[in-house]
Formats: sequence, C-alpha cells, structure tokens
Amino acid sequence: MFRQGEVVEISTSTQVFRGVFIKEEKDFLVVKLSNGYNIGIAKRNIKGEKSLGMVRREENTMKKLKEHIRGKALPLISILHTGGTIASKVDYSTGAVIARFTPEDIIGLFPELRSMASIRSRLISNMLSENMRFSHYNLLGRAVEEEVRRGVRGVIITHGTDTLHYSAAALSFMLENIPVPVVLVGSQRSSDRPSSDSAVNLISAVIFIINARAGGVFVCMHESMNDSSCLVVEGVNARKMHTSRRDAFRPINKGLVARIDYENKRVEWLKDLEKSRGEFNIKLFKENIKVGLLKAHPNLLISELECFKHFDGLIIEGTGLGHIGISETDKLTKENKRIGELLAGLARRIPVVMTSQTIYGRINMNVYSTGRDLLRMGVLGNYTDMTSETAFIKLAWLLSNYKKEEVRELFERNLRGEISDRTEKEYFLV
Repeated sequence: MFRQGEVVEISTSTQVFRGVFIKEEKDFLVVKLSNGYNIGIAKRNIKGEKSLGMVRREENTMKKLKEHIRGKALPLISILHTGGTIASKVDYSTGAVIARFTPEDIIGLFPELRSMASIRSRLISNMLSENMRFSHYNLLGRAVEEEVRRGVRGVIITHGTDTLHYSAAALSFMLENIPVPVVLVGSQRSSDRPSSDSAVNLISAVIFIINARAGGVFVCMHESMNDSSCLVVEGVNARKMHTSRRDAFRPINKGLVARIDYENKRVEWLKDLEKSRGEFNIKLFKENIKVGLLKAHPNLLISELECFKHFDGLIIEGTGLGHIGISETDKLTKENKRIGELLAGLARRIPVVMTSQTIYGRINMNVYSTGRDLLRMGVLGNYTDMTSETAFIKLAWLLSNYKKEEVRELFERNLRGEISDRTEKEYFLV
C-alpha cells in the first residue's frame, strides 16, 4: 500500500487520477489532487495504480505566493480564524490534520483565490466553538474593527459551526453601521475528508464580498448536499438546523440575502442590502454579564429557576405562543403557582424575556390567559420573532451597553433586522 505523501497515479474505467496519497479507508482511497482538493476513489472502481515517488516540495513556492499576494491589484479581503477545521491540511509525515492560517497557507489550500482576491489572514483563537465566551466576541469585534479601519473590502471569519449563529448575532449587534460585509463561514466536514465543504463555503464568501455593495454581518454555508451553491443569511436570523448535514444553516422568519453559484462564480441577489447611514462604531460585551436561558418543560421545578435570582437577565424558551406553566389548576399543580410567584419577582428585578421552542413564528402572549398573566408580570418579548439564540445575545449586549430601563424598551425594538415587520408564510422552512 502507498505511504502518506507519496505521489500516485490511480486508474479507473473512466479516469486517471494523479495526486498525493493521504490515507486508506475501508472502501476508498483519499488522494489530494493538484488543485488542492481531496477526492475519495472507491476501491471497487480501481483498475490500476502505481507510485510516482514521494512529494518533492518546491523551494520557491512560498516565495511565489508571497509575491502574488503583494503584487496583484485585487480586492483586499481579511480572513480571521477562530478554529482550525476550515483552514487545515494533512501533514504527510504524520498523517495528522494541522491548522494553517497565513495568507500563503490559505492560497495554497484554496488555489482559486489566486485570481479573486488579495488575502490578509491571521489567527484570533484556535478553539472549538462551544468554548466561546463573551470575551471572545470582544476579541473578534476589535479585530474586525481593525481590519475595517485598514480599508479591506470585507472580512471573513472562519468559525466552528456549533455556535456560529451565536457569534454572528453577537457581531451583528456589536458592529454598528459596519460599512463592509463580515461573513462567517464554517465547515461541517473536516478538510482531510473528501466530502469537506470548507473550500466551497470560503470561496463563496469571497464571491459574495467582491460583489456586495453594502455592509452587514452574514453567514455563508452550503445550500444543499451538493457543492454547486451556497446561501447567504443575515447574522441575526441564522440558525444551525442539523447536526451534520452540509446544508445545516437556514434563515428563521426571514428570507435569504443571496445565493452563490459556486460553479459559475455568480451571485443571485434575493434581497437589497441597505448601505449604512451612520458612523461605524463598536459596542462590546461586558464579559461578566450573566444572562440565563431556561427551556420550559412539563414538570418544571422551582429549583430550576432559583439560580437566576443573581443573574442580570433571563431568556425563557417557552411553549407555543410563549407560555410556561405558572397556574395552579388542581392539587397536582401547586409547584406551577410557586414558579409563577418566583417568576413575577424576577421580572420586577431583571429583564425576563419570552421566546418560543417552535423556532418559527411570533410570540403572542395576548391570546391565552397564561400569556396575559406573564405580560402583567412584566415579561418581555411580545410580538417578537427572534430565535432564542439571538434573543440571548441581544439581551446580553443590551445589558452591557444600556441602563436597565432602556433595555426593557430597546429589546422589543428592531435594531439589526432581528425582528420582522410581518410574518410571511413563505419563510417557513426556507
């Protein structure tokens, strides 16, 4: 069998593949082609194979890439990295996947960028996205601000997919009147797998930035399981809807911004972007702010709410139109009444906000008696249609920058497109 880093030629009944051998799986071989991308070749289709020797590294490759990056009069795009999956490659000496973040690395990994953009690239943090904290949002926000002040056409942020939509919402609120596109991209499949979506997502984000004529914060990920197109979604409306599919991200209660035709390098605009009208500004998070997120459920216990007595704010992901069990209807529901009393006390001291577990749709606490009781307590969020994730981020950001009385008024006001004017039926399961 071939060694890692060996140049191989593999023939099937229809094609001949030449590239660098990466690894053998049970049913296929993984080979890196000369264009920089991986391919899986099914063993059952192989008719012939031979070695062409070990990889010969070209001594002047890095020098040539540096000259290309400096010398081309192309749009300047900055890539900020928070995780290694989307910008990683195989170390042929060990077989391990290692993260690469320099501009030369990015051009080497994604050769198509050579003719599209000049790349600035740097590492902000290298971490799994579930480990993100408000302090990391501040690091990202400051880094974006620095790149904007330097005059880049746009900024791409590589990010783990699990909390990518939280970060997109955070940057949307932090970056007021952002004059250039900031696009978050991720990869559902790591770069050492032949099914990796990293290249298509990143290059589609570049295509979007080059063609955009206004700023904002967006998410760019696969449209389907195929590599033909990506969708661009506003940062405050994006949500991860599947654990592993490459087309996991969708807009909630809103339409799409654009469709990127990856194969033809074209943008289909599905929404007009408004240019910022004010001065670019950044408002950061207080890193010690405490906002809770409670999921309402049957048989909820008062002890599940008591910890929030010392918090600065609370999001309740309620049922249906925005409900939580607070009524004593028989001898078995005394706990519900106690929960209601505790909740009323909380709402007097801190902002308590209602969202819905249904994901799609709008909060309406006027319909049923439970909702009307919650409104009388002072629970916020009526008529809003934000995701719970965006509501969580918005409340934390407001509490970081405004007085408590202002927060109660501003939360239900549309600040970044997070609240839609009306509910459109065509936006369900877009």
